[in-house]
Amino acid sequence: MQQQTTLARAAAYTGIGLHSGREVHMELRPAAAGTGIVFVRTDLDGEPRVHATADHVTSTLRATTIEEDGVKFFTIEHLMSALHALRIDNCEVRLDSEEPPVADGASLAFFELIEQAGIAKLDAPREEIVIDRVYRIDDDKNERFVLALPYDGFRVSFTSVNPHKLIGIQYENFDVTPETYKKEIAPARTIAYEKEIAQLRAMGLGLGGSIENVIVYNDEGWLNPLHFEDELVRHKIVDVIGDLRLAGIIRGHVIAAASGHALNTALAKQILTGVRQK
Repeated sequence: MQQQTTLARAAAYTGIGLHSGREVHMELRPAAAGTGIVFVRTDLDGEPRVHATADHVTSTLRATTIEEDGVKFFTIEHLMSALHALRIDNCEVRLDSEEPPVADGASLAFFELIEQAGIAKLDAPREEIVIDRVYRIDDDKNERFVLALPYDGFRVSFTSVNPHKLIGIQYENFDVTPETYKKEIAPARTIAYEKEIAQLRAMGLGLGGSIENVIVYNDEGWLNPLHFEDELVRHKIVDVIGDLRLAGIIRGHVIAAASGHALNTALAKQILTGVRQK
């Protein structure tokens, strides 16, 4: 029987939000067994809380948004990914804005922040989400999908499909352990096509984006150096790990083709429904 975990001590990080462009102070605090991952708005009266579960997903436009009673948090997937990789059951995420800091556009800063805080075991059993059948979500055109099937561990296989000649089809397959995640997955950053940036900003998105926290490409090449030749698909794996943490800590094999936040979170909801029906 596995025990639940939390942080051994609090840890803090200050930066700007990728989409909001606003400075935000984040503090990760230890939480009691059974708390789960809870986001707290420290700048609002009463410090309202939003539980990070698939039930509370309200938007997947360029990021994953959770909301309860009119209070929302968005672009939570990179932090949730690091929490999932390190198998943190309980944590209070305290923010003075709606969006966690983007750091360098990857999840490594969050992973290392949690590592530095340390992990404490709690005197309560973990309710791991064990995939014991096939769960699958397809898009309307049957061109993209994400599925989960039984596996003794946590594995993610992802195929990304991008029509741009610079990227094309990329594939990666990892058995997700803390060691593998830190080295091969966590450093992969958010990617943007230069021609889309103006449109995104007109929509109020990407206001905090820069070449310091986003990999940008155009028709000639990359505007900043890559951490990996296939960094796009590795960042897609960061995202799917984070989105599926909204169902819980997963034991299973996730296979995805050109999936994004909408399909990922739909799968998290389907898994959560299946677990509750047992």
